[in-house]
Amino acid sequence: MSLTASPAPSAALPVVRAAISVYFFILGYMFATWASRLPAIKEKLQLSDGELGTVLLGMPIGSLLMMPFAGWLTARFGSRIVVAMAAVGYCCVIPVLGLLPSPWMLAVALSFAGATGNLINIAANDQAVALERLCGRAIMSSFHALFSVGGMVGAALGGLIHKQSVSLFAHFAGMGLVGVALAVFSARYLLAAYTDYDPEKPIFVRPNRTLVGLGLIGLCVMLGEGAMADWSSIYLSGLLPPKSSWTTAGYTAFSLAMAAGRFGGDWFANQHGIRKTLVISGLLSGFGLLLALLVQQPVVVVFGFACVGLGFATVVPLVYSAAGQSNTMTAGMAIAAVSTVSFFGFLFGPPVIGWLSEVVTLRWALLLVVGLSFSIALLARRELK
Repeated sequence: MSLTASPAPSAALPVVRAAISVYFFILGYMFATWASRLPAIKEKLQLSDGELGTVLLGMPIGSLLMMPFAGWLTARFGSRIVVAMAAVGYCCVIPVLGLLPSPWMLAVALSFAGATGNLINIAANDQAVALERLCGRAIMSSFHALFSVGGMVGAALGGLIHKQSVSLFAHFAGMGLVGVALAVFSARYLLAAYTDYDPEKPIFVRPNRTLVGLGLIGLCVMLGEGAMADWSSIYLSGLLPPKSSWTTAGYTAFSLAMAAGRFGGDWFANQHGIRKTLVISGLLSGFGLLLALLVQQPVVVVFGFACVGLGFATVVPLVYSAAGQSNTMTAGMAIAAVSTVSFFGFLFGPPVIGWLSEVVTLRWALLLVVGLSFSIALLARRELK
């Protein structure tokens, strides 16, 4: 299938690039806004840790159910209108989360948040792939860097607002209004992308071997990302004195290295190609985490976690970029297919690490992430040209 794209009227490519970046920023910014107030949500609804974990499954379930339809919607209506409407919807549903009085209502609303968030993800990446084609070089990592920046901004503002005792709804609504304004203003500068949509063709198309390979690479890295988010601080805390303020240093180093790696990832990929970049990324993250597990000194662990973040930084952007070049389906549907496979790693990775740690300790359980990191390198060498 072919895809033609042109800038919106009077929009130069740098302006289009900035407009697309806004939607990646909104996705990270609004998610972090919600996540920053989770303790208040837990207290308001009087949830135990286990109950909160069950409620939070609403968001990934909604995202997972939307994935195949996100690709079809993007192909049918174009990513420009889909990403703009999804961003407005996402910014409107997040404030509702601050009003709901029961856990089951929150879980249902979270599924809608997950669905609209995934629409932004697929359609924004479709826009990014189309712009890459116009530019003739890799630029995907910089967009994903803006997601990381949005997360940092949303988390930082959430902490500050929480200290002022602002209500959940007022906090979420205020941030949502900013998000809506950014989304509406930026929509006019997005690419006007059209695909050869055919209503006679099936909505669901079986991915070819290359897309399956890219999905498996994405699964490996997203399982690792989920494990680092949920378990890195717990692992480091076991090496520090009780009540140490440095327990989050490892995950902070991981996050900062990932953001920095994404800003520099486009340059590296343009210099060395997608295949070589993915091989190096897998090796760097694998050896970094192996170092952190073998040398159980806090400084070394923090350094090792930073290597993991740097290694993981460009994997998902490059996987999406490569999927967007598929010649068997539209870019949006290809990205959705790869995302569907990848997402299982993020959804099930942290629980799997937890179950393994009950049997073999957390240190040995995290060796699974080491193995999957090396698998990224092996899969990239075998499946990509």
